[in-house]
Amino acid sequence: MAVRKNYLFTSESVSEGHPDKVCDQISDGVLDAFLANDIKLGIDDDSAVNTRLGCETLTTTNKIVIAGEGRGQAPLFKKYGSQAVINRDLLTQIARDVVKDIGYDQDGFSWHGSDVEVLLHGQSPDIAMGVDAKKKKTGDEEGAGDQGMMFGFACTDSELYEKNSFMPAPIFFAHRILRTLSEGRRSGKLHDLQPDAKSQVTVQYVDGKAVGCTKVVVSTQHNAESRNGKKYTPGMVRDLISDAVESSLPDGWMPKKGSDFLVNPTGNFVVGGPDGDCGLTGRKIIVDTYGGYAPHGGGAFSGKDPTKVDRSAAYATRYLAKNVVAAGLAERCTIQVAYAIGVADPMSLLVDFHGTGKVDERKVEKLLPEMFRLTPTNIRRTLKLNRPIYRRTAAYGHFGRAPEKDGGFSWEKTDLAAQLKKAF
Repeated sequence: MAVRKNYLFTSESVSEGHPDKVCDQISDGVLDAFLANDIKLGIDDDSAVNTRLGCETLTTTNKIVIAGEGRGQAPLFKKYGSQAVINRDLLTQIARDVVKDIGYDQDGFSWHGSDVEVLLHGQSPDIAMGVDAKKKKTGDEEGAGDQGMMFGFACTDSELYEKNSFMPAPIFFAHRILRTLSEGRRSGKLHDLQPDAKSQVTVQYVDGKAVGCTKVVVSTQHNAESRNGKKYTPGMVRDLISDAVESSLPDGWMPKKGSDFLVNPTGNFVVGGPDGDCGLTGRKIIVDTYGGYAPHGGGAFSGKDPTKVDRSAAYATRYLAKNVVAAGLAERCTIQVAYAIGVADPMSLLVDFHGTGKVDERKVEKLLPEMFRLTPTNIRRTLKLNRPIYRRTAAYGHFGRAPEKDGGFSWEKTDLAAQLKKAF
């Protein structure tokens, strides 16, 4: 079947104030606290007592519920007889700090006025056994924290606009629009905006290349009235944000017709955030990855420690796919792996270049595991994932970001590209 080269593709993003993203950030804020505590106590990556966490958060009108299971040390956990009991006060404060940083101080949802309920408990020994059993047997490798399949993807779409991003253009620019609006809100330049927002970008592809936008949709929460006392209309909100949206897109990409740039199509967006809609951890997995342009595995990322391959193997496959494309071996690359709980090595590995490859995919499938073992232990060690680097991933995508000095977004490095290029 011929590869289609002329088409439209649409992706959406949501801001850090979207109800589901509030939950993702709280769950990852809790994870960061656990990992930071390990570091403070001198617990290294391979200790038998290091963090395990599966943390889920729910938010609604002035209510935050934190649930799940985990393993950690004091002061996050304390012993109560034979039971591991969570420090509820500490987790409550973590949740409030996250909500405060996002900017929620509204009647229906505020960092200080919301009731926080903590239902997190100790990790199931059956789940712990799945991770720890392999390591006890071999003395080195730990088993995968669960079964499942994970995907990584990279392409050259965004390279003309931001070097070393290697992301599909629709999700890349959907994220960029909302980050620009958030920066304006936080700086005071767009002072009438509130934290909740969504964007949607439709990109036109000609001969397989992203050439422009045909539609842009932005829904953003705002104050009921401007500072001069005028009630906000969609047209006023459009005028408020138009320059910021246009600055987020390449020159000439901003739709010219008014009907192609839609702002708050419902007509009003004053009530928003968890007061307007219930939020849950893990409901924005397509926003987290490739905007639907590439496959997503079976699990969400946020709130999960790096022994859980839903997260760490998705990072590892993105790392490998990005390095393959950076090495010039293909213009697009999808990598799939699959695991069984308690087993270290993946059940399968697939490399797909979508007809853009310059080398044999089967040879790449053979080479990649030799260059980078896809066991949970090696992924954690090589990408240095046992660090408090996760809350920042929980808004505006886990991929297409620049690697940071403290190890954040380590899976975005292209340090294997030269080796891959040389091998072929």
